[in-house]
Amino acid sequence: MVELKTDTQIDAMREAGRVVADALAAVREHAAVGVSLLELDEVAHDVLRKAGAGSPFLGYRPSFAPTPFPAVLCVSVNDAIVHGIPTKYRLRDGDLVSADFGAELDGWAADSAISFTVGRARPEDVRLVETAERALAAGIGAAVVGNRIGDIAHAIGTVCREAGYGIPEDFGGHGIGRRMHEDPGVPNEGRAGRGMVLRHGMALAIEPMVIGGGGDGYHEAPDGWTLRTNDGSRAAHAEHSVAITEAGPRILTAR
Repeated sequence: MVELKTDTQIDAMREAGRVVADALAAVREHAAVGVSLLELDEVAHDVLRKAGAGSPFLGYRPSFAPTPFPAVLCVSVNDAIVHGIPTKYRLRDGDLVSADFGAELDGWAADSAISFTVGRARPEDVRLVETAERALAAGIGAAVVGNRIGDIAHAIGTVCREAGYGIPEDFGGHGIGRRMHEDPGVPNEGRAGRGMVLRHGMALAIEPMVIGGGGDGYHEAPDGWTLRTNDGSRAAHAEHSVAITEAGPRILTAR
């Protein structure tokens, strides 16, 4: 079931989105060679505490997970695509980092992700991150009243495939609102003109994921959460929570 949000409720989601944007900015600023992933999680947690917000990630346990997620931040490095658990691993020069974060404030959720490099960036990593961001922008551009979910999926997939990158199957965006994950699902590849019609008041987390090696294969790491590329190539992830409005898409997690 898809809940259409009122304009007032969308405004409330925007406040949760500001917390998410501030946390991701703080994580990116703090990330440097020698900094541990656990330290980045604490940076994000501190933003939540100061804002009086909760975490939809901490303790989250979907059906596939062997244990509840133990942190407020997903941080995936190099060949990790998504759902990376923060550990004592210390960032190294040239690492590619994807940080995914959510917040709950006054009963409403928001979710966003960024990818960036630490230290000296490899040109191929810069291109990978830029492609994820372009795919996100294309998906948001298609998120207009009267379009369909398939138009978003097609826009994202076209950017990724034309760049020669892989797209992990079965993982994509989702509805968002009172909970982090709501209907409908938002695939990262699909046919234009298909799927649910977009209406004013829908809220979606749009999140392209790209695999640098060009293949779509991935596997679950032993921790039961982290997804890694099968070919060992690097991956990037970009995400915004977006409201569908008569005035056009409204990015709720913009800084």
